[in-house]
Amino acid sequence: MHPPSASANASPVEDEEPIIDLHSDVYFMGQALREARKAYAADEVPVGAVVVHEGKIISRAWNQVELLKDATAHAEMLALTGAQEALGDWRLEKCTLYVTKEPCPMCAGAIVHCRPDRVVFGCPDPKAGAAGGWINLLEANPPLNHRCEVTPGVLGEECLFLIQSFFREARERKKIGRMDGGE
Repeated sequence: MHPPSASANASPVEDEEPIIDLHSDVYFMGQALREARKAYAADEVPVGAVVVHEGKIISRAWNQVELLKDATAHAEMLALTGAQEALGDWRLEKCTLYVTKEPCPMCAGAIVHCRPDRVVFGCPDPKAGAAGGWINLLEANPPLNHRCEVTPGVLGEECLFLIQSFFREARERKKIGRMDGGE
């Protein structure tokens, strides 16, 4: 006689949270970091974003506020627009947005309206973040017209280092400019 197998005694658990494949989150956040490095090279605040649908990247973007002279040209906004074009729908159901920095209120509002299932971000923004840092529009209670699952901190240290490096260099350039008689 064989002992009973574990599966024979197992019962389904209905309230169990879905398992999130962290390797995929790390990979896709790495892709968002690639976009953030493009912003850095263009002297833009280094934030990058990708939108993933059914395991494939359908949109990539980086901050282009200075380049486009458009205060709304945040990485998230551009990535969301690209994803809507790729899907042919404004609803981004079954999509995940990966962004290197916690979304601001403007971007969080757009995210709520686009309705992705998840938002994964790298570093928090305690002063202006709208996914739990300063306020939480993505998981608001009472909810807005949509709630997103939020996963913070994926490659957070690397994302934060990139932003801190950018602003440190910007301050140094400004200081040198003052010493040279500029400004």
